[in-house]
Amino acid sequence: MKLLTFVNNGEYQLGIKTEKGILDVASALMDMAMPNGESVPMTVHEVINGGEAAVEALAQFTSQALEKYGDECSYLLDEEKLTLGPCVTHPNKIICVGLNYRKHAEETNAAIPQYPILFNKFNNTLTGHGDDIPLPKVSQKVDYEAELVIVIGKTAKYVTKEDALSHVFGYCSVNDLSARDLQMRTQQWLLGKSCDKFSPLGPYLVSADELGNPNDLDIKCTVNGEVRQHSNTSDMIFHCDEIVSYISQHMTLVPGDIILTGTPEGVVLGYPEDKQVYLKDGDIVTIEIEKLGKLTNRLVSEV
Repeated sequence: MKLLTFVNNGEYQLGIKTEKGILDVASALMDMAMPNGESVPMTVHEVINGGEAAVEALAQFTSQALEKYGDECSYLLDEEKLTLGPCVTHPNKIICVGLNYRKHAEETNAAIPQYPILFNKFNNTLTGHGDDIPLPKVSQKVDYEAELVIVIGKTAKYVTKEDALSHVFGYCSVNDLSARDLQMRTQQWLLGKSCDKFSPLGPYLVSADELGNPNDLDIKCTVNGEVRQHSNTSDMIFHCDEIVSYISQHMTLVPGDIILTGTPEGVVLGYPEDKQVYLKDGDIVTIEIEKLGKLTNRLVSEV
C-alpha cells in the first residue's frame, strides 16, 4: 500500500494512492461506514500504529469506495493538484546513519566504519514532495543526499538482526540535505543537517510487504535533470536489518520513528575541490528510489 499526506485547510490528511487517483480517506469516511462498525485509520500515524490490521482495514475501505463510486468517485483526487506533506508527519525520532555506502566512504576519503555512525535530525527539517527548500543564509555549501528511509512499525528493543525487519512498517525516500560548511565546522555534524526543511520526505510511504527486499533497490539523484548519484542499496555497509537491530540495542525504537540509512557516492563533497558546485537558487533536485516514486524539490534563496 502507498500512503501519502496532503494539506487541507492547514492540516495534514491521509491519502491512499490508487490507479484512479488519491483516495481522500477522511472525506470518504464521512459518507461511508465499514461493516460491523470497524474503525478505519484517519492519519498516517494511526496506520503505522495499527500495523497490518490497519493496512488491511484501509485496503478493504479503499476497495469498497472504488466499487461503490467507480470513476465518478468525488473522493478521488488528482495527485498533481495536491500540496503534499511529509509522508510521516510526526516521528518521535529521526535517526541518521552516516557513511553507510562503501563507495561514498571511499569518495570522501573516510575509513570504512566498524559500527554504524549515528546522528539525528529534528522535525523542523521535515517537508514534502514539491515544496521549496530555503537555502540558509549562513551556508554556501548545501549538498544533496539520496537516501532510503526505514519507518518503524513495532516497538523494538534488543531485537536480533533476524527479527529486525518484522518491526518495520514500511519505507520512503528522503533528501538528507547537508550544509557542508556548517557540518564540517566542528566534529559534530548536527548543525549542518538540521536547517529548516532539510529532510523532504516522500512522496509515498510504502508498506514493507509491497516493497519487498530493501537491500536491493535502485537509488538515484538528479539535479536539473543531470544524474549525480546512481547506485543500489546493496552497496550499504550496514543493511537495513543490521541498522534496526544495532540501534535497538541502545535505545527503544517506537512506531513512527524514521531511520535515514545513508547516501551513495556522487555527492558534491566527493568531487575534487575545484569541481565542487553546490546547490544554488532555482536548482531542482529529484530523489528516485525503486518502488518508492520520485521526490522533487526546488532550492530557493532564503528571504
